[in-house]
Amino acid sequence: MWRHAIKPRPDWERIVTEQGLVFPVTELPDGTSRPYWNESAWYEVTGDEVDALEAATEELWAMCVDAAGHMAATMSDQRLGLPPGTMDVVRRSIARQDPSLYSRFDLVYGADASIKMLEINGDTPTGLVETGVAQWRWLEDLMPELDQWNSVHERLVAGWQRLRTSGATDGDELHFFYDLGEGDSYDDGEMEMTAHYLMDTAVQAGFATLAHPMAEVGWNPDAHEFRDANDYRVRNAFKLYAWEQMLAEPFGRHVVEEREARPVNWFEPAWKAMLSTKALLPVLWERNPGHRLLLPAYFDDPGDLENWVAKPLHGREGDNIRIHLADALEDIEMPGSYGAEGFVYQAFTDVPVFDGNYVVIGSWVIDGEAAGMLVRESDGPITDYYGRVCPHVISDALSPDDAQRQAWLAERVGPSAPTPNR
Repeated sequence: MWRHAIKPRPDWERIVTEQGLVFPVTELPDGTSRPYWNESAWYEVTGDEVDALEAATEELWAMCVDAAGHMAATMSDQRLGLPPGTMDVVRRSIARQDPSLYSRFDLVYGADASIKMLEINGDTPTGLVETGVAQWRWLEDLMPELDQWNSVHERLVAGWQRLRTSGATDGDELHFFYDLGEGDSYDDGEMEMTAHYLMDTAVQAGFATLAHPMAEVGWNPDAHEFRDANDYRVRNAFKLYAWEQMLAEPFGRHVVEEREARPVNWFEPAWKAMLSTKALLPVLWERNPGHRLLLPAYFDDPGDLENWVAKPLHGREGDNIRIHLADALEDIEMPGSYGAEGFVYQAFTDVPVFDGNYVVIGSWVIDGEAAGMLVRESDGPITDYYGRVCPHVISDALSPDDAQRQAWLAERVGPSAPTPNR
């Protein structure tokens, strides 16, 4: 893997904004801004490297699905710092084998070709527009003869089609809800942008769709059903709203207490809460000790680890992460509002640095299949809110024809839901 500097396209900010990436720059605390979409560099990978990352992603996905089933069978709300009743909702979801649509791994790809899982964003992952649209259009503009590890858009459409035709949904109407945020929690439109992109892929799959903020969803106490902003019954819904947040609110208690006359089909399903908590990391290590793709991880304390990273169970954007190195004078610690729910401790691993940029691979799983990657750069070893994304190119592969693309899309290797009673 190599990093190359390149001159950005003229008017790149307008280009990617019109493609749907509504926050091409990030405002810094001092009032200045820097590119979030960073096309002043691109990353070169080989076909062999992509094959290794793809295989690792699918192997990790199978382990995560297995771990989710194990957690549901053996763990409690209290142990995982979840709202009361969450695990009952999770177990019902697994018993139904509710299918999932997508997740994103954060991987470290070392200079020695080793691959290590840092974590998985299983419930509310973002970065789809950057991966499926912006970097693909960048490739088409600058290197159209070459390829990119990127079937995100096609697999999303195919995934929705499979859900629509497999009986996983109640009819062809699908709502999209997102956390709009407000004040300091406003995310520059990231959730709304991602939800609307997913809505576009669902429309291409044949769904009739409607989107609005989660806060506008209502409850009809007479009919015992959720209603949208137009007082229309919600039957199938995609949400960019974390399960642990939703089930802690009066809104979510309707789900916990099974008050719905006909339960909504939620995407992502409730069992994905097991892939949202960092508690997954020690469970993976317990069930797969010494696995080459995992880092040692433990609940509550670092055990025998000398160099470790403490992660809050429900943390996001790098908040409240603490890095402890035995030979360092001080720990590296990020501010934030997480941590009351508890921590896990994961072995520290070096993140590769390219021209001063710390690089993590975002690797997508869509409908059980590895689907592509996004390169994320940061100023330090913790990927935080001020990180940047860069496009990539497979330098030894030509752009495939339609027949090859269809053959890849037809491949199926991964499970999409845990098996009950593990």
